[in-house]
Amino acid sequence: MMPSAPVPATTGPWVAFDLLATMVAVVDRTGRFLYANACYEDVVGVSRRSLLRGSLLDWLLDPMSLQESLESVARHEFATGRFEAQLRRGLLSTSSGQEPLPVHVFVTSMQDGGGHLLVELVEIRQQARQDREERVLDLAQATKELIRNLAHEIKNPLGGIRGAAQLLAMEIEGRDDLAEYTTVIVKEADRLQQLVDRLLAPHRQARVVGDVNIHEVCERVRVLIMSEFPQGLEVVRDYDASLPEFRGDLEQLIQVVLNIVRNAAQALEAQRASGQARILLRTRALRQVTVGKRRWRLALELHIEDNGPGIPEELLDRIFFPLVSGREGGSGLGLTLAQTFVQQHQGTIECESDPGRTVFKILIPLP
Repeated sequence: MMPSAPVPATTGPWVAFDLLATMVAVVDRTGRFLYANACYEDVVGVSRRSLLRGSLLDWLLDPMSLQESLESVARHEFATGRFEAQLRRGLLSTSSGQEPLPVHVFVTSMQDGGGHLLVELVEIRQQARQDREERVLDLAQATKELIRNLAHEIKNPLGGIRGAAQLLAMEIEGRDDLAEYTTVIVKEADRLQQLVDRLLAPHRQARVVGDVNIHEVCERVRVLIMSEFPQGLEVVRDYDASLPEFRGDLEQLIQVVLNIVRNAAQALEAQRASGQARILLRTRALRQVTVGKRRWRLALELHIEDNGPGIPEELLDRIFFPLVSGREGGSGLGLTLAQTFVQQHQGTIECESDPGRTVFKILIPLP
């Protein structure tokens, strides 16, 4: 009996798989494609019409594990087959230059009476990133609650301390030797008050939402940084002009990019002295991305890269924590504020750093 023809990519009983955030294919026991969802098509970079002419086995560097799993599940020896594999990307007939993608592969029977098998492929890197995002969000929320409560507890007695010091200064007027101490108390109380206000600022400010062009944000920051560091620093722009505007808070996003770029410029002190300091602003569009357990058809990605000394390894996992700074005299609040504002735009911010290269990656969904 001749095998049934593949179901068209946009119709049929499996079209709902297009809504999934992971790659899904429906195959027969030989691995021949019957269906491939939109995510699979986007990841490998080949149209579904082309995919349906071939076999899923051709897309794995080592197809033996898939072949064995398909046969075992089809014979009902196992309910599910699981293994790791390397997925090819780009046209198989050409050398696309794209690295194979490490994936987890799950094979299950569809129990539809047709002998069809469901193959789900999950990017190993994506799974790790999603787990990391969940941990970061939970930790950030807990940290914000702790900081907010602690700041309020500090603020309440702080006003009393300052007021008492001012009253004491009035009582000892004319005693310069004692007035110096009350002046120190008032100044330190004011300094703590400013710190508390900065800790509470992200929770107090009302968002002003409007149409935002990410390149306007980058250009505003570039002008500010070049005026602040006019010598020895080059800011390179690599923009994707096709990125659309989106709804967001312009001032918040300027503050996000400015905090990161200013930190980079300050870390490039030695490179600025030799005229070799370089900061790269790169924007790109990403399709079919998952952010915070939600699938988005389109997102913008902003990379802020510098050629500085890098972030110490012992600080890398804590740089977004409040009051953590790798620079002498730094408040440790700039990156915390940046993370808060990015999360308010339903996005994520990550950092990778090695000596000679540090990259902050900001991902913001575009509804």
